[in-house]
Amino acid sequence: MGSMHVALVEPAYYSRYPPLGLLKLATYHKLRGDSVELVKGEAETQSPPDLVCVTSLFTYAWKPVHLAVRTHKKRYPNAKVILGGIYASLLPHHARKSGADRIRVGTMPEAENLLPDYSLVPRWNGSIVFASRGCIRRCGFCAVPRLEGRLNSLKSTIRPFIYPKHSKVILWDNNSLAASNWNHIVEELLELDLTVDFNQGLDARLVTPTVARQISSLKTEVIRLAYDHHGSSAYVERAIRLLHEAGVRRRKIVVYTLYNYLDSPGDFLQRVRDILHWGAVSYPMRFEPLDSLRKNTYVSPKWTRGLLEMVADARRVLGTHGAFPPYEALKHKFEDSADFKEAFALRPPSKPLRKNFLRSAQLTKQRAQLRVMTPMMEKTLCINAHA
Repeated sequence: MGSMHVALVEPAYYSRYPPLGLLKLATYHKLRGDSVELVKGEAETQSPPDLVCVTSLFTYAWKPVHLAVRTHKKRYPNAKVILGGIYASLLPHHARKSGADRIRVGTMPEAENLLPDYSLVPRWNGSIVFASRGCIRRCGFCAVPRLEGRLNSLKSTIRPFIYPKHSKVILWDNNSLAASNWNHIVEELLELDLTVDFNQGLDARLVTPTVARQISSLKTEVIRLAYDHHGSSAYVERAIRLLHEAGVRRRKIVVYTLYNYLDSPGDFLQRVRDILHWGAVSYPMRFEPLDSLRKNTYVSPKWTRGLLEMVADARRVLGTHGAFPPYEALKHKFEDSADFKEAFALRPPSKPLRKNFLRSAQLTKQRAQLRVMTPMMEKTLCINAHA
């Protein structure tokens, strides 16, 4: 069989990260002598392809995926169209409705351990790496147990996956601290002397004084943890304290705060209060079922659509980049409120709160002092790069 021309298609949904799976496929096909090109959405290719590989992201972003498949299938009737990625892996039966010739579930083993072809995204400046796959936890809101299973595929080194022109390493491991290769990976990161982004967050239960010192020794812009339920309160508080004692600024710690799952509005409010009291940043993460075909439509039994809208409005108006930083005024607003509705109300309640309640000038100044890196990949899926 002669060489092929392969079109790698990223549907027209928003993602702040490049399509890692497609970039790995690019390397794989180039090694086979094939030519490749990366296109967005329904854009035409420079040359008629023999093979079209379409990726997918979250399940609720399926419409642009189907549009991309149908467009390219119609435009290039002689090409085989393969659909893979997160949505295709989670909902293969629904993905078949796109008309793709084949649905790929999971990753492609032949391409998994190849350096992605970052030459296709020359403006991107971060090497995305999985030093391990899977996770030791089995959180009910997370797709990792279904897609990757238990902790596996530990790499002895990450050097082969670092693109020479990049200044940042983005670790997409689902639970970096649980891997037995953790110490070795940290040593390599120190030797590489690049900025490190633990993009999926760190398991607070596994943060020890030694781990905190290791993390503080790396060049990081933000450290992410998660506070999903009150049962993990002691672990999250300890992790924040240990990281701070090791030299990490508390406001550099962003804590994913799950809501609309098994919690109540009052439970969510208390976790936000805890995080701000501990001096870290709360980043609310709205739960969405793994098989959801529409974003922000699910309402859990203890919530209402109106209460969920209050959180969304507060994130836009009171927060910074969707997060709640530990500003004194914001802390007092949440702490002094009698209940959830009062805490998330945008207008001051009838009874007076503390004098510094949401002074606009103070908040404006404090917002300018804090820049929060806002991760796109939402914890409702807690997965990356199966594309």
